[in-house]
Amino acid sequence: MDSSDAVERTGLAIGAGPVLKPWIGTFALALGLIAVPLVADNFVAYEIALFLIYGIATQGVALCWGQCGFLPLGHALFFGLGAYLAGGILKAAQQGSAWLALLPIAVLLPAALAWLIAHLVFVRNARSGPFFSLITLAATMLGFLAAQQWSAVTGGFNGLSGIPELPGTERFTTLYWVIAAVAVASTGGLTLLMRRPIGVLWRAIAQNEDRLQFFGFATHRWKAGAFALSAALAALAGLLFAAHQGIVTPLATDYVLATQFVIWAAVGGKASPLGALLGAVIVGYASSELRDHFSAWEVIVGIAFMGVVRFLPNGVAGWFERWRRAEAPPHAVPAPAAPLRGLPSLVFEEVATGHAGVTILDGLTLALQGPGIRCVIGPNGAGKTSSFNVMTGRLPVRGGRIHLHGEDISGWPAWRVARRAVGRKFQIPAVFAELSVRQNLAIALWAERLGGGQAFARAPLGWHSPMEDEMLGLFPMLQRQLDLPAGRLAQGDRQALEFVMTVLPEPRLLLLDEPCAGLSPAETRRMIDAIKVAARRLDAAALVIEHDMSAVAVIAGHVYVLHQGRLLAEGSLAEVQADARVRAVYAGGSK
Repeated sequence: MDSSDAVERTGLAIGAGPVLKPWIGTFALALGLIAVPLVADNFVAYEIALFLIYGIATQGVALCWGQCGFLPLGHALFFGLGAYLAGGILKAAQQGSAWLALLPIAVLLPAALAWLIAHLVFVRNARSGPFFSLITLAATMLGFLAAQQWSAVTGGFNGLSGIPELPGTERFTTLYWVIAAVAVASTGGLTLLMRRPIGVLWRAIAQNEDRLQFFGFATHRWKAGAFALSAALAALAGLLFAAHQGIVTPLATDYVLATQFVIWAAVGGKASPLGALLGAVIVGYASSELRDHFSAWEVIVGIAFMGVVRFLPNGVAGWFERWRRAEAPPHAVPAPAAPLRGLPSLVFEEVATGHAGVTILDGLTLALQGPGIRCVIGPNGAGKTSSFNVMTGRLPVRGGRIHLHGEDISGWPAWRVARRAVGRKFQIPAVFAELSVRQNLAIALWAERLGGGQAFARAPLGWHSPMEDEMLGLFPMLQRQLDLPAGRLAQGDRQALEFVMTVLPEPRLLLLDEPCAGLSPAETRRMIDAIKVAARRLDAAALVIEHDMSAVAVIAGHVYVLHQGRLLAEGSLAEVQADARVRAVYAGGSK
């Protein structure tokens, strides 16, 4: 079998079929910017350069908002900080050119500050997007006040003036080419990142951050990295702004400018680097022209903005995306081997948890050692799913200890538990709805295999594994829907997809929460076969929450019965069914 056959069979390559090259937009942008000085005068080019600068900062906002799903409202802070730092360094360089070596600080320092802010916010609660937006807005307001009050450094209300030009450029002529080159480079670079694993993972964060954490991805770090990159773009734009304007005032850090970045990203297309850039250039330049000719220019701009938001929710660029076809797949290559694991074991010792004053687990004690399939049964509210939640950091440990593979994991976050060879499947299938089935499978295969540098490489897009081949063989309907968005799959197919995703990282402990829920009898039999195959192939322990006693009878070698947050009984299915305490509180059903 050649590599193209392997791609067709495994389906882990991100795209397939004919392609509308993603670089067409970047090439068209470059040609358009080359033409500007040729068809217009230097003053028009100077104005376009200013809005290109704003567009680069807008691309940073779009990266966080359109890709990662969290909205920063304070990018003017990093824009202004980059501008003030660059302006100060350029002025100091008049006394000695050695100062120019410090210009990268104007970009790196704001990026480091952004990383610190994002890390502090998201490490406590990765889903704190609205709070993050407010914190960034407050930060830029503080930056504006500091720029006004710290007059000894910033020049106060009058600003930092007398900033010289970048060496080798002239403000009204050749600087345009530097700005245009940076705009093309940022657009092309972001476009490239969006088509690499890091871009797929950014979009996965926006769609289902919880699911990504259960693959072992520390999403707060990925979000902090994205925010740092977006701040670096804003600071780079600020550096160019200082050289372009020759003066930096507190308005460069104002929340009004930060709001304009958001508006331009929304109009141009927050999911498209080119769209975000053109949104700033077109809307900004049009507003400038209207301001000179119409007294009610703000009304015209406002109506246009509302029209775009109402009829083009993904911006102007989103309207063109409907014609973009999938990118050609890379050659299929074997995925790196999963890390070596020891024998699976799990011990709950008098574990207690609760929420909002309600006790959920009340001294739960159970233990499993070695591979095999066990089932957890019990009436509704017995604490079955809660036992999974407390183990994986979704509920607090109020008492007792949890030991995984001999290590105390009490209170660990989900991503850290997942890295100890734990795979979890949810009762309601948790997939990345807007990503294709291929991309969902690829993300699962990257878990614990994707090194830092590989996130920027194309090769992991074509990874496949023997486990993936075997699982898709058991669920052929997924093989036929690889290019379909996962959110459009039928219920049974979503259950199958999430199960395959759960086993692709090759965990040693599988937590399966009602994997047969909502399935037909035929689909249930197929799922049971897949659970058996996966547990045997991985030499894993599987802990299955199940209400269907016929399914329990087929798959379980050992059964735990939970009631009111405690272990009521355990043993073979026949043994627990014969237990008078179990018969008093629990009645099983079958399909």
